[in-house]
Amino acid sequence: MVDAAYRRPADGTIWDATLEIRRSRFLALAARVTAEEDARAFIATARAGYPDARHHCSAFILHVDGANPVERSSDDGEPSGTAGQPMLEVLRGSELQDVAVVVVRWFGGVKLGTGGLVRAYGDATREVLDRITVVRRELRALWTLSVSHADAGRLEADLRNRGMEVEASYGADVTLTLTLDPEEDPTGTVAGLTGGTVTARRTGEQWCDVPVGSREAGTR
Repeated sequence: MVDAAYRRPADGTIWDATLEIRRSRFLALAARVTAEEDARAFIATARAGYPDARHHCSAFILHVDGANPVERSSDDGEPSGTAGQPMLEVLRGSELQDVAVVVVRWFGGVKLGTGGLVRAYGDATREVLDRITVVRRELRALWTLSVSHADAGRLEADLRNRGMEVEASYGADVTLTLTLDPEEDPTGTVAGLTGGTVTARRTGEQWCDVPVGSREAGTR
């Protein structure tokens, strides 16, 4: 079974968004995580970073190859079902995986009620998700070809000009590795560019993050 492609946050960034609702302040933080330990560490870091806050509610969804995603949420002292679950529902609706969100709340002295809390935590999660830079994790095919140093630069440029992703490694000859859609076959293109003197061979597959951009809630 080959897993379908899916969307997730770009790596290496923590996004944030702030809301104030009836004197309570909500800070939403989001990041990419790829294991439960990563998610727990992200939540712990948020808790340690804002120790004066009353609540550090959380939700995360993790991709699992060949199985259903792992989903977890926590109300962290808010009434049951008013924080973590609404956050998780927003994550599900975003169709992102490998994502964790923590919403930190500073109580402002005015109770929001059950419905108010559900809306507040859901809105805070939507706000931070709207700021995320999204990548699409896709299975790509790897093709390699060997070419002389004299011809490598021209061939690499020609392949790039045709929209192919090319990586060069240098030895006695130059090995060009093409990363392509699984359905794409470059053999005809390579043969045409080299007069049939170079052959491209499919050598494997790998998962790659393909840029998508910033998401708009519910549209990506």
